[in-house]
Order: sequence, then C-alpha cells, then structure tokens
Amino acid sequence: MKKWLLLGFIVILVGFLSIMIAGLIKKKPIVQIQNGITTSATIHDGDFYIFNNNKPKKIFIKGVNIGATKPGYFPGELGITKEDYLRWFDQITKMNANTIRVYTTLKPAFYDALYEFNLESDEKLYVMHGVWVNEDLMKALMDPYAEEERLLNEFISDGKDLVDIFHGNKTLESRPGFANGVYTKDVSQYIIGWILGVEWDPEFVKNTNELHEDIQTFEGTYLHTHNATPFEVFLARVGEAILEYEANTYQNTRPLSFTNWLTTDPLDHPNEPDPKEDLVSVNVEHIKLSKKAFAGQFASYHVYPYYPEFMNFSEELVKVYDPVNTYKAYLKKLNKFHSMPVLVAEFGVPASRGKAHDARYSGFNQGQHTEQRQGEILASMIKDIYDTGNIGALIFAWQDEWFKRTWNTMDFDLEWQRPFWSNVETNEQMFGLLSFEPGESLKIKLDGNASDWDLIPYIGENLKATQDERYLYLYIEKRSQEPLYIGIDTIPNQGNMTHSKKNISFSSGADFLITMDQTSKIEVDPYYDAFSHLYGEVLKMVDKSLGMDTISSGLFTGLYHALSKALTIPITNEYIGFSRYEAGLLRKGNSDPNSTSYDSLSDYFDTNEFVEIRIPYLLLNIMDPSTKTRMANFKGQTSFTGEHFDSIQIGFGYAGESVLLNPYTWENWGMPTYHERLKQSYYIVQNTFTKY
Repeated sequence: MKKWLLLGFIVILVGFLSIMIAGLIKKKPIVQIQNGITTSATIHDGDFYIFNNNKPKKIFIKGVNIGATKPGYFPGELGITKEDYLRWFDQITKMNANTIRVYTTLKPAFYDALYEFNLESDEKLYVMHGVWVNEDLMKALMDPYAEEERLLNEFISDGKDLVDIFHGNKTLESRPGFANGVYTKDVSQYIIGWILGVEWDPEFVKNTNELHEDIQTFEGTYLHTHNATPFEVFLARVGEAILEYEANTYQNTRPLSFTNWLTTDPLDHPNEPDPKEDLVSVNVEHIKLSKKAFAGQFASYHVYPYYPEFMNFSEELVKVYDPVNTYKAYLKKLNKFHSMPVLVAEFGVPASRGKAHDARYSGFNQGQHTEQRQGEILASMIKDIYDTGNIGALIFAWQDEWFKRTWNTMDFDLEWQRPFWSNVETNEQMFGLLSFEPGESLKIKLDGNASDWDLIPYIGENLKATQDERYLYLYIEKRSQEPLYIGIDTIPNQGNMTHSKKNISFSSGADFLITMDQTSKIEVDPYYDAFSHLYGEVLKMVDKSLGMDTISSGLFTGLYHALSKALTIPITNEYIGFSRYEAGLLRKGNSDPNSTSYDSLSDYFDTNEFVEIRIPYLLLNIMDPSTKTRMANFKGQTSFTGEHFDSIQIGFGYAGESVLLNPYTWENWGMPTYHERLKQSYYIVQNTFTKY
C-alpha cells in the first residue's frame, strides 16, 4: 500500500514540475531587440513597457492629447512654435504626465522641441503618434479602395513620411493645410506607439464593407487578418505598410493601434436609439500580428461619458454598479471583450459655459462645468479607467481650441472666423487644461472691485461698456435696489419699444433684455429668437414662441440651446421629448482666477452700489465680434447669414421708466490677443496623476 502511495505522490510531483517547467518555457522575456529590429516600447502580458537604458519599465500611460493650433490659426496652419511646445512640455511633465498624443504630422518645431526637451529633462516625455486621414476625401469617396485605392495610398504615404520624420530624415514640400519643412532630429526612441486613423464615420465603414464583399483576408509579413471585414483589411494593409517600411529602412518598430470610438466599437448596444451609433463595428481583434511585429498591439478608444445615448440608457450598463456608473461599466465590458490591452486615447469634459449633451446619471455633461468641477470629473474618470484595467488614460485636451464648432451653436456663427474669437457657448472650444484668455492680461474681473473700470469711459449716465475677444462687459452704477433692466439693440427696424410686463419703454427697439433680479437672465425679442426660428419654424421640433412674427410685440422670451431631438429608446420604448436648456440664465460669482472664490462660469457680480456683467457674444446674435458681424433678419430664411454693424445700443433703467439706449462700438481686429493660464483642473489632474 505504501508503495502505491509513494508512486502516486511521485506521479503528482512530476506532473506539477512539468507544468511549472512548461510555464517557464512559455513565458517570453521582455525584449527590445529581435532579429535586428529595435523597439522603443512593447506590450507584454497585457502591460505596456517602455525601454529606459535598454531596461523595460512598466508604465501606466497618462497624459494629454495636444491639438495642432492656438488662437488666430486654423489647424492646417500649424501656428504653434517651438517655444510654445517647450513651455507646454515642461508644464505637462510637471503635471506628472508621461505621454502626449498628437493626431497628425506636425511642423519640425514639434519634433525639434521634443528632442531638445528630452535631452535636457530627467523626466522624459513620450509620444503616441497618429496618422490623419483626409476626412474631406473620405466624405467625397466613401470608399478607401476607390480611384485606384487613392485614400489607402495617401494614408500609407503619410505614415511612411512620419517614419522618416521620427528618424530625422525627411524634407516635406509646402502644401496648403499640411506640415512642411526639414526634419533633422531623431526622436524615434520617444515615439512609443502608433494610433492610426480617425473616428470612423459609420456610413463610410458600412459602404466600404458593402462595396467590397470579396475583400475578406490579408496576409502580410507583419499583420494578417482573420474573419475580417473589407474595412478591417484596409486598416491591416495600412498598418502592414508602415511597420514594414520602418523595419526595413531603419530597423525600428513600435506598438501598433488603430483609432476607434463608441460609435464603431465591436459591442452591441440594443438600447441605442440612433441607428447610426450602432450601425457597424470595427473590430481590431480581426487584425493579427505575426512574430515579426513583436512590439505588440493594443486597442485605442475615445470614450466620453455622455454620448452616444446608450451610455445613458443601456439597461445592461446601468445595472453593473451601485451607484450607477455607466462609464466604468462600459470600460469593464470593453476590456472583457478584448484579448489585447486597451488604451483610453481620448476622454474629458469641457469647462465651457455652453453645453451640448447631458449624462443621465453622473452629471458628467458635455459642458457647463466650472474648471474645478472639470478637474474633479477628470479625476473620477482616470480612476475608472485605471480600475478597469486599461493601460492608459489620455485626456482631451491639453489646450483650448478656439476654431472648434459644436452642433447646437454652429448655425449661429461664421465658420471662417472662429479662430479669431473665443465662443464660450461652444463647448468644443473649452476641453483644455490650458486656457487661452483674451487680451495680453485680464482686462475686467467680476469681483466687486470697480478699479478695473477706472480708465474706461461712460457711454451713458452711470453706464460703462468695454469688450475683449470673449465678452461684452457692462458696468452699471445702481440708482435703486429694485430689479434692474438692461435693454440692448443690436439690429435696426425691429425689437421691442416697450416691455409690457414691466411698463418699461426704450428709445430704440430692444432686441435683448437683461433682468438683474433674484433670477437674473438674458431674454430675446421672439422676432429675433434664432433658437425658435431654427427648431420651431424651420425644423418644426418645438412650438413656436408667442410673438415670433410680430415686430415690437412687447414680449421677451428665454434664450435656449438645444440638447437632443426627441428619442424613443429601443426595448423599453421610453419616449424622451426634445430637450433644451436655458442658456440665458446668469450666474453670480467671482471671475478672478486668483481669488479663492473663483468661479469660471461667472456672468455677473453685484454690490449695493454697482453691478458688473460679462455677456457672451453669441447670446446677442453676434456671429463674429472681430468683424462686427451680426445675424441678419432671418424671417422667411432656412439658414442664418451675417451682416456688418457699426455699433450696438445699450441702456438700463427700472420698472416704470423710459430707458435711453446709448451707442457703443469697438475696433475690429485681425489676429486676437491672448495670454495663457493653467485652469484649476490642471492642478487637480496633477495631483491625481501622482496616484497612478
């Protein structure tokens, strides 16, 4: 009996040792060089490693996306200087970040600055680099294989150019809208990953798949596909060409990824009410690496907490956590799906006055956050990203972007003038941790200290006005503690001569009325109400305002921005009507960034003696303050056009009074003036990044 027990023990021991030895044999070492090819970083056992002095160092990728522009420039003009980059790199590193992401080829200034900064800094800054796709060409062709694979070939060509640029070996000729110059600095050791492509239009993906059903497989030296769609084959071909070119030309490689977002993710979202948002999938699991692509592959996603709607209404996501956290639940589900590690390559919320969408449970809305709240939300999202096993979190964005548009305000401004002024109603302009503040220094602070106004002349009795690239400012010396009414006339031959409810008359037609009371707000004459005209008259999504068709009706109505069209949620059949919010409501607070009570969303500050107000231009139907262009009379029109004005008329009074409106104007400007300021959110992120 003992003999059999001993024999059994020996068999078990041998089996156990065999398993251990097999595990040791299978476990691959972390290598920087393989078959003569060197990498700057690698994926190993689901973790991300960079090589420092030939030694692998596991990191959590933490950092920011950097845009290609600053005030006064469109992205294609690439107006950022080397000095700008060096200053920003220092600030980003001091924020405890280790990585920046860029979307496209930049001018030599960026790569020169990266080389110089890392040469002198003990804390290196690494780059996840994108290759942009011509989105205008995408819309025109709707097929990457069209015109003898024109889009595919341009995509590959731009990627190969970047390979040469990384190694300081490229001269790009001048092309409108594209980077150019002589690239001489070898920064390849700091480029730790590719993130190829853009947020793919689902119609573009679907059309590609339908037109090329015969394209199902790709077999390359570095990449191959399995069960791939024609669109995924397109991606594989691009990735193959870029990896092969760098390996053959420079004996160098790096980890590979492709941009994706929730709209084209590989998951099913049965509670999504918009068919386009769950129309088609891009699944990078169908793109496989060969042994030569030893640096590895990761999935990259842009993940925001408020859109698409399934983030608000998915029954599955709602049930995962208590309290409800659909953002974390989605990340958990996404990571469970993928066999490769996941990078959240974009996430964030804007510190903007305007907003474009609400998050149903978290309040992490697309706008209307103070800088303090923006930072708190980013800290929460970073924790969720880390806790659900992602390899990194890249905040969108480092800097504010004045050129941006948003769907619910883009009809009301001039697209070709956007970079020249700051539109706080457009949330997309204010995702940054770095703010571009109007003027060479802060002109007016809403803080109860009237000294800012000492050198500014009166435009009427007890009334001063000034402006900058962001706001119209008013200073009013009170004559009473009663509710105060301010009339503003921006367009002639219309507007209200009286305010029937308050028994106020105006010397010229007031198009806007500001009421300073317990609930302070800006209202608009219904005849000049752009929101009601667009959504009531043109699109017929809301009821038309009373008085819309009458000049001098004596009525004023609230100023609104749209949030969402009416929705019916699949499965539950829950109906949610058209949603909007009152953008004209005014918030009392201190706008001095150096004050302990600073509120970045402040609209006014009042005392017993005076009130100071700042008014976003868009709330006065000013489409471009830099050229003094207002919204023309839109009656009978389906869109909005601009027209020049010389001045606006402003006055104030109390109930029962006749209000004299006084002219005010300003000089047009070309290039805007601005100064940089780190937002409160920067310092919150700085502290948060120390934890990961």
